[in-house]
Amino acid sequence: MDTIVVGAGVVGLAIARAEALAGRAVLVLEAERRFGLGTSSRNSEVIHAGIFQPTESLRSRLCVAGRRALYRYCAERGIPHRRTGKLLVATVEEDRATLGTYVARARAHGFAADEALVALTPEQVRAIEPEVRCVAGLLSPATGIVDARRLMAALVADLEAAGGVVAYGAPVLGAVVDGGALRVTTAGSTPTEVRCERLINAAGLGAPEVARGIVPYDAARVPRQHLTKGSYFTFAGRSPFGRPIYPVYRDGLSIHATIDLGGRLKLGPDAEPVDALDYTVDPRRADAFYGAVRRYWPHLPDGSLQPGYAGIRPRLHAPGEAVRDFVIEGPRAHGVAGLVQLFGIESPGLTACLAIAGYVRTL
Repeated sequence: MDTIVVGAGVVGLAIARAEALAGRAVLVLEAERRFGLGTSSRNSEVIHAGIFQPTESLRSRLCVAGRRALYRYCAERGIPHRRTGKLLVATVEEDRATLGTYVARARAHGFAADEALVALTPEQVRAIEPEVRCVAGLLSPATGIVDARRLMAALVADLEAAGGVVAYGAPVLGAVVDGGALRVTTAGSTPTEVRCERLINAAGLGAPEVARGIVPYDAARVPRQHLTKGSYFTFAGRSPFGRPIYPVYRDGLSIHATIDLGGRLKLGPDAEPVDALDYTVDPRRADAFYGAVRRYWPHLPDGSLQPGYAGIRPRLHAPGEAVRDFVIEGPRAHGVAGLVQLFGIESPGLTACLAIAGYVRTL
């Protein structure tokens, strides 16, 4: 086998597709019963512009490149998506400066005319989104929404058409460098040992555990993972918004409003540190949602929010710490030939997936 990719989330599938299209024999090992059951399917399904993190960060650079590639790919493959634009709002005067930071980052990235952020007065905001209240706003025309499941299904189809294979119910137990190749052991109903030239750990939430089982990779390099649960609530009624609404980020997060391709309004995520994977949504968390959302949507009706779904982000920073960048390491960084490790791939991983795939191939 030329390449084994661990993890059939959107990032792992994009990497495997790129490897297969390059003519390599590719096997994807996925612990779950089907693709994308973790972080990839438990998010806002937003195609991000790439302005929330510093311009020089991997997150930001791969998001911008990935966003452009993703729009092209969705159009070519008929994947349901829509370039809705996004409204970013400052609800208090202190947040105006952050909007200015977003504009500066867009310029630094060289956004094209049809991608450039547009400054809006409160009156102009109300003209396009009558329910939103703010002191200033920005319109991000490059933002959109996508059907994440259909995107992953297309990546699988491309991978398989190029001769690649996805093995489900095949958790990785470990890997050992053996004679210039890597010998990978899987569990499951039929434990298997497979040799490969390249091993790419894109296991998402499970990436640290997989990494610690690779010999002679230095386990001390595995960053600490801070599991962060994000709950979403759905709005019981017709959405008053035609595009995602994002208040200025505070501590790397905001309770934003997004719509899906069916027009359903969902609010979230919040951020709750957890020690285990638990996807239940506590109805009591709705109280905090009402308070946060009413800063920009004051007419949110009482009793209109219903528990929706939750996702868990593989964050590399603890609550209150600065947001850490993606960690994507190849042999030059860790010294194990043929091995690439990916850690902390949360938002905007969905947007960036195709660019991440290209970046991994350079390693």
